[in-house]
Amino acid sequence: MKLFKRILLVLLSVFALLLLVVYFSTFHPSDLESVQVKCEEGAPSLESSGPIKVFSWNIQYFAGRNRVFWYDVPDESGPDTGPSREEIESTLKKVANVISERDPDFVLFQEVDDGAKKTYSENQSERILPLLSDKYPCQTEAFYWKAGFVPHPKIMGSVGMKLTIFSKYKILSASRHQLPTPPADPITKQLQLKRAILEAQVDVKGEKPLVLLNTHLDAFSMGTDTMQRQVAFIENLLEKLDSEKMEWVLAGDFNLLPPGFSRQQLHPNGAYYYSDDEEISPLFKKWNSTASLEELNGPNREKFYTHLPNDPQIAKPDRTIDYIFYSKGLVKKEYLVLKEGEAYESSDHLPLEATFSLESR
Repeated sequence: MKLFKRILLVLLSVFALLLLVVYFSTFHPSDLESVQVKCEEGAPSLESSGPIKVFSWNIQYFAGRNRVFWYDVPDESGPDTGPSREEIESTLKKVANVISERDPDFVLFQEVDDGAKKTYSENQSERILPLLSDKYPCQTEAFYWKAGFVPHPKIMGSVGMKLTIFSKYKILSASRHQLPTPPADPITKQLQLKRAILEAQVDVKGEKPLVLLNTHLDAFSMGTDTMQRQVAFIENLLEKLDSEKMEWVLAGDFNLLPPGFSRQQLHPNGAYYYSDDEEISPLFKKWNSTASLEELNGPNREKFYTHLPNDPQIAKPDRTIDYIFYSKGLVKKEYLVLKEGEAYESSDHLPLEATFSLESR
């Protein structure tokens, strides 16, 4: 009996030590916290009378389109764990070319790596920004995955992933909102992604600030209520902004199919990642989307597909999971998903471009 107690005590001590090591090597953000804004002196204010072009893109850590990563297929048998340096370099240039050609006022990136082993511990914001010809004097960013070491056999090293906003106009302040996380055991909970919303308040001359919201909701959360809880969090945030009479744009990778689009339309490998619950419905019911449900489910729905799976069984755009929503005080002028050339070659997601005006104020 004494021997059993000693063994149990040793095991508990080892487990406690492991928890401490994991805890102090991982990321523990507050529910709401201010994040740094970098703005060059003299950055202009946004004119309320002009067009506002917003560009949103899950950039897949600038990995390009030549890999099948381990998580790209349901059984996690994808052969690749990361891109080569040459692939990253090539993709950085392609993405910069797309941004320079489209010339948006605001660039919202998801899946930007910083300090990740698989992308050579580089800060990818610092890699892409100099390629954009000094067009974006202001930027802000927020991590949603950060750990010194993840002991997954396909990772076995550091991770770092963030949301990034580049702006032509002065950012007054920025905040990180912590989204609800999936249920997990104590160790996994520390190591898993901590999805977030990055909020930036942009100075508008003579008006209240324009609020930009950049997000990347959960993936691989089948069998839990994670997506419902994350969408409910967004609902509450948007309702608060509406009550304050703030104009806003929400964009990003929601990892959710549009209401009315059955997952059975997808290849089984794609259908695996979604439920039939239409979790994103509340956002479509309460607010404007740059692509309507009629368009997303109509005969020309392929025009709005945003995801280009790396899975070789699919390997073509087959679904919409990235969206741009906007407040009632904004007027949508144009919306498109870029599907050709370097935009097509750079990521497993296609870039979204929307142009608005504030003329209704």
